[in-house]
Amino acid sequence: MLLFVGDDWAEDHHDVELMDASGRRLAKARLPEGVTGITRLHAMIGQWFGDDPADTADIAARVKIGIETDRGPWVQALVAAGYTVYAVNPLQAARYRERLGVSGAKSDTADAHMLADMVRTDSHQLRPVAGDSAEAEAVKVVTRTHKTLIWERTRAGQRLRHALREYFPAALAAFEDLDAADTLELLAKAPDPASAARLSISQISAALKRARRRDIPTKAAAIQAVLRAEHLGQPALVTAAYAVSVRALVALLATLNEQVKTLQGQVEAHFGQHPDAEIILSQPGLGVVLGARVLAEFGDDHDRYASAKARKNYAATSPITRASGKKKTVAARFVHNDRLIDALMTQAFTALTTSPGARAYYDRQRARGTSYNAALRQLANRLVGILHGCLKTGSLYDEATAWSHHLTKAAA
Repeated sequence: MLLFVGDDWAEDHHDVELMDASGRRLAKARLPEGVTGITRLHAMIGQWFGDDPADTADIAARVKIGIETDRGPWVQALVAAGYTVYAVNPLQAARYRERLGVSGAKSDTADAHMLADMVRTDSHQLRPVAGDSAEAEAVKVVTRTHKTLIWERTRAGQRLRHALREYFPAALAAFEDLDAADTLELLAKAPDPASAARLSISQISAALKRARRRDIPTKAAAIQAVLRAEHLGQPALVTAAYAVSVRALVALLATLNEQVKTLQGQVEAHFGQHPDAEIILSQPGLGVVLGARVLAEFGDDHDRYASAKARKNYAATSPITRASGKKKTVAARFVHNDRLIDALMTQAFTALTTSPGARAYYDRQRARGTSYNAALRQLANRLVGILHGCLKTGSLYDEATAWSHHLTKAAA
């Protein structure tokens, strides 16, 4: 007997439905999140297989579960129990829901039924939750948090720039990097034009020295000159309000700088312990942090990608073709993992200066009239294929082996 389970999850509960191979509903329930809920789910599943050891020996292998997430303690518990768990993309679920009805009606119980029916009829089209190791999951946690804080720092820096432009444009002319340690220190001391104009050379020099700047006397004099020059401003009351806001943003940026640095150390530590780290670091354009991001987003389940093409499709570096009748278009994939494509495009850009083969491949694409972004994406696609081959064979990157086919083709 095969059993199909639909699990529509929420923060504090799960609506589940059990279905047999014919599509008949066997049971449904709303289960609480946590140990109590997962225990009741095991009991619901177990009661349909009887007590005969011959029937219960492979119960887990005969249970397929559809759920719209691939992470969290609940999913880990389902995988640990031996069930086949399919992480259904919400977009796929929405399209399948339209197959069952066009009214637009939606409920948690109906979604549980839809997910159960989906894994019953279309499980061959769905991707099971990958069996990534605990080491890879740890790398994913710290790298994603590290990247998120970098994005937050960029947003905070843009807010700071916007505020300074409104009332204190001299600061934008005086300081090149708004999230640098010396800039934040001076803005914390003097967040308004009047107090900034009173900063002495010694105060500015001390901040530059603590930030390990070069040519401190020249830079200090230039900063002071800009801050003491005449600029347009706001009324005193408005300026004071802006100054309070800037102090808060400066404190936020200082904290983000500190935590980004701390998390980078954790990224390096976790990534360095992973068995695939040496292979990934051998790839052109990948350092420790960028390599950790690539590992985190691809995962380390070597059975997850059936081929290099499958890995490229997941990475969204391969093009997508739309053909109908006489019309055919080839375009970039716009549905993708933002973190992964960001890391891969950065790798491709860096590889231009570290790999002669990558540089030659990119130059050939440009010579054909391909735009900069498209050529870089094609290079990233090729690098993903090389990485897949290295991981599959357990071998380090070799420049001659990686590009020999393309060099021979170009020579011919």
